[in-house]
Amino acid sequence: MKLVLASTSAYRRTLLERLTIPFAVARPDTDETPLPGETPAATAERLAAEKARAVARDWPDALIIGSDQVAHMGNEVFGKPGTEARAVEQLQRMSGQTVIFHTALALLNTRSGHIQVEGVPTSVRFRTLGDDEIRRYVAKERPLDCAGSAKSEGLGIALLDALSGDDPTALIGLPLIALCRMLRAEGVELP
Repeated sequence: MKLVLASTSAYRRTLLERLTIPFAVARPDTDETPLPGETPAATAERLAAEKARAVARDWPDALIIGSDQVAHMGNEVFGKPGTEARAVEQLQRMSGQTVIFHTALALLNTRSGHIQVEGVPTSVRFRTLGDDEIRRYVAKERPLDCAGSAKSEGLGIALLDALSGDDPTALIGLPLIALCRMLRAEGVELP
């Protein structure tokens, strides 16, 4: 069976390459708007499954990986900032705070229709950040395409006091420990 990543994220693609399994990439067409009353964890899990299902019709004999991440602090949700100004605003709000990043993973077997879905939360404590260091960071790293505006795999690690979670790759966008478990359940031999 073919392995398909239902994401055009360069971060997820790079992480999946670590497993040394050939895979294809497909762009899922999904509306990422949270449903009324939906928790951030539930949003991430629903969207991961929807992304996998969105490309399933084009891959009838495949294992399709969907993933999504939602960052939140209390009731405030932090998505991809898209602009430098929005990235600065997000980091100012997160300064000195703990933010939870819910990264969800789905693995859909299009042959059997079986889908596995799992959420992997990571707690991230940001240092108290000055406006100048936030602006320098955003100008250098340009974290406009990642939830919460901080790339822990890059210079963004300098913004943090601590991380807590079961899988360090979850924060980057694709929880490989959970994915390996799911792939083995589908008969894929790893390593």
